[in-house]
Amino acid sequence: MFIRSARVIGLAVVLLGPVLLAQVPSASDPPKYVLPPANIVDAFDAEPLPQVLVSPNRQVLALLKARPHPTIAELSQPMLRLAGLRINPRTNGPHRSVGLPGTGIYAITLKKLADGSEVNVAVPPQARVSNVKFSPDGSRLAFLNTKDTAIELWVADSANGTARAVTGQDRINAAAGDPCDWLNDNATLLCTAVPASRGAEVVESLVPSGPNVRENYGKAAPAPTYEDLLKDAHDDRLFEYYFTSQLVAFNSATGAKTPVGHPAILANVTPSPGGQHVLVEQIKRPFSHLIPMNGFAREVEIWARGGEPAKRLGDLPSHEGTPLTGVEPGPRGFHWRQDQPATMVWVEALDGGDPKVKAAFRDRILSLAAPFSGEPAEIARTEWRFGSLAYTEAGIGLLTENDRVSRRTRTWILEAGAQPRKLWDRRQDAAYENPGTPVARRSAAAGGGRGANINTPIIQSGDFIYLTGEGASPEGDRPFLDRLNLKTLQTERVFRSGSESLETFIAPLDDGMTRFLTRYETQKEPPNYYVRNREATSRRQVTDFKDPQPQIRNILRQYVTYQRNDGVKLSATLYLPPGHKQGERLPVVMWAYPREFGDADAASQVTGSPNQFMQIRGSSHMFLLLSGYAIFDNPTMPIVGPGETANDHYVEQLVASAQAAVDKVVEMGVGDRDRIGVGGHSYGGFMTANLLAHSRLFRAGFAESGAYNRSLTPFGFQSERRTFWEVPDLYAKMSPFWYAHQIKDPILLMHGEADDNSGTFPIQSERLYMALKGHGATVRYVTLPNEAHGYAARETLLDVLAERINWFDKYVKNAGPKTSTSER
Repeated sequence: MFIRSARVIGLAVVLLGPVLLAQVPSASDPPKYVLPPANIVDAFDAEPLPQVLVSPNRQVLALLKARPHPTIAELSQPMLRLAGLRINPRTNGPHRSVGLPGTGIYAITLKKLADGSEVNVAVPPQARVSNVKFSPDGSRLAFLNTKDTAIELWVADSANGTARAVTGQDRINAAAGDPCDWLNDNATLLCTAVPASRGAEVVESLVPSGPNVRENYGKAAPAPTYEDLLKDAHDDRLFEYYFTSQLVAFNSATGAKTPVGHPAILANVTPSPGGQHVLVEQIKRPFSHLIPMNGFAREVEIWARGGEPAKRLGDLPSHEGTPLTGVEPGPRGFHWRQDQPATMVWVEALDGGDPKVKAAFRDRILSLAAPFSGEPAEIARTEWRFGSLAYTEAGIGLLTENDRVSRRTRTWILEAGAQPRKLWDRRQDAAYENPGTPVARRSAAAGGGRGANINTPIIQSGDFIYLTGEGASPEGDRPFLDRLNLKTLQTERVFRSGSESLETFIAPLDDGMTRFLTRYETQKEPPNYYVRNREATSRRQVTDFKDPQPQIRNILRQYVTYQRNDGVKLSATLYLPPGHKQGERLPVVMWAYPREFGDADAASQVTGSPNQFMQIRGSSHMFLLLSGYAIFDNPTMPIVGPGETANDHYVEQLVASAQAAVDKVVEMGVGDRDRIGVGGHSYGGFMTANLLAHSRLFRAGFAESGAYNRSLTPFGFQSERRTFWEVPDLYAKMSPFWYAHQIKDPILLMHGEADDNSGTFPIQSERLYMALKGHGATVRYVTLPNEAHGYAARETLLDVLAERINWFDKYVKNAGPKTSTSER
């Protein structure tokens, strides 16, 4: 029997028994947060495993411990929603630390790879640490510490862990993103700071000076339904106030600070690899009220390290009017070529940025080297849309182009004085065909702050580069490391994970790749880090992380395959609670997320590993196992069709996939047709409402943060890029709002009141709720204060778990048999 883990962060289980659930409040009760059963709370509060960061000199691991969840009080801090971003005006930083669990990192331990010795970094009291990065030589470690009213820059010594704040009275400005980059002298950090001369924030008058006006005169400017846009002149002033920065060079060795250039709204600041120049993109007025900051008009310049302008690269207009499936018509994607000290690379569209225009070539790639006085040189042209360009340490380029319609991607080898050679030509969505990603030299000197399209140099040894990937296969993922000869294009397998474990390549430990770091895990053993020798079969353990949730290791899981009525192969992972007796039928919940594919073969390919070590975090649906449910997790719901046509048969394929999944769990003797529920988040919530609208396969649904009326996203959604006016019948057919009168089974709608995801405005759930109520449906609508598209606060997450258990207990686990009148 083949088993694998689902694509989930994890899973927790304790011995099952009778559970008493706190009663969730009704609409007439005072609002309050409730808790799920105590066994779920205990598993929920287990401390997560440390995050791991490898030093560029390959000698040290930084082990980062972070709080799992903020409190609702922390999430309720002041928030300004400006130009597509959310900031805390008290700190002049992000309202939530993107990519970090909870309120940030609270402890850092440095572990030497050679002998395993450890030192603790002396972080400040009540630390809320983020943006941890080593200096290029690994001798120092920089991090930000967020206080109640400011963000500080700290630097630690990697040898002994001593640390100090280097910003003094200056305040870091992190409103627009990661604010700091190391320069290659290993002492200087280039950061955006709040200008010292900034005055008090402009207060909005309660008396309007006049109406707000928007206008357009003949220019088409389609745009997705973005959240958090600037709305009026006061928003413009707030944006300018909080996002204006002074670039400052902080010397972590001497404590000196040097202003660089003049204050401006800095969208992109990237030091050159040689450290003597800086790419600077400055936002300029007028600010758009239609698109976020990343599409605002800007000036692009190269500055000398001291701030003196060295070259003006472009004066780029707003992206308003850019075709929805296209790119801006002028220069774009400015970035440093990482194998050279100071060579700028960028892309220009040859088709006006419009994919509907017939053109022999879509893009051209240009470069200009210091002292930036000559004319740009053309590197290459692409028949398809430019994807990326990365260079090896020996100056060989790997250029990737993509075609959206055919869903194909090609990679070319670029060498000076030679014609491009095709390296790969493959389907983008075919996991088995992915050759892996080139292994780059890990160096903080290559950026990591505000810069866009950053590429570290690809490691090259003689004629060889190395590729690493997940290694999807019919038996599940088996991560690998390959050696590729750039002359012969032949590959040699250096390492592949065993079939009984999941071992992933992390980083090289020498230039010849004779030693490298891996992360090893099994179903029963938590992920730990090991040093491997390429010539030996043994490995040396470096970390010794313990199982944070030992009570959950007796979960039964089984990877299952089945087939849709049109022949498409489907798969899912079935989870069973401990103590389950074969033949005993359980209530089942299916949790899924549809995906589009160009063909049936790609849709049928297996991803994920049977050997993944499982944990459960947040409001994962896997907690339902603690309440006696079987989970049919991530059943594939492929929407298959060539080019842009996949959604033409969305409803039919969705229902067919769900029917096949229901038939499978019933056939296996695990579930019965009278006790199966369905749920999903975002596009999975959209899926849930559609399944209830177009079938009677499920007794109840749980739909989180979905979009249910596609006429409210008229310029495309998910992978659909045709507009409402091109295919109005499709938009209607895919919208469960239009079929609210057909939803006969109970559905719970949940939405974050501060949803920040494009298209999933809270009004989507509100209007579906009103439609369902108007037709007499059984529906509960729960809104989550201060929560975005992804829920974060501890109180919220536990409340979501309580709501989910309560809903499925009432309408699935304890539901009676279906009657003839309940059938459609």
